[in-house]
Amino acid sequence: MLVRDAMSKVVLTIGPAHTLRQAATLMSSRRVGAAVVYDPDAGGIGILTERDILDSVGRGQDPDGEHAHAHTTTDVVFATPTWTVEEAARAMAHGGFRHLIVLDRDEPVGVVSVRDIIRCWAPARGNRASPAVSA
Repeated sequence: MLVRDAMSKVVLTIGPAHTLRQAATLMSSRRVGAAVVYDPDAGGIGILTERDILDSVGRGQDPDGEHAHAHTTTDVVFATPTWTVEEAARAMAHGGFRHLIVLDRDEPVGVVSVRDIIRCWAPARGNRASPAVSA
C-alpha cells in the first residue's frame, strides 16, 4: 500500500504568528494531530504537532502568548505519495516522530500519521475476529 492511499488529505496550514491556542483550536476542529507551518522567512515548511503544544503547556507557557514559530520543527522529513507505508513507518521509527508531511512537487498534499498506518495494517473494528483467549 502507498502513502497516498493511507494519508489524510486534510492539510491544516497555519502561519508562524498563530498562537498555540489558535493552532490547537484549528487542529481540534479539523480532528488532526499536526499542522503544516508555512514560514517563508524561516525556510518554508515546518510542522507543529499536538505534542509540541502539550510540551509548551506542560512547561507552564501561555498558549495565548506562545507562537507557532517558536515550537515548529523545521528539520522535517517529508514523504512522497509514492512511498510505501512501510517506508513511512521506517522513517517515523528512525526519526522518533508520529507524522510525516507528504509533498508532491514541493507542495503539501497530505499528512500521514502512525494512526493512518495502523489503520492500513490492522483489520477494521467491526470485521476482526475475536482474539483467542488462553487458559
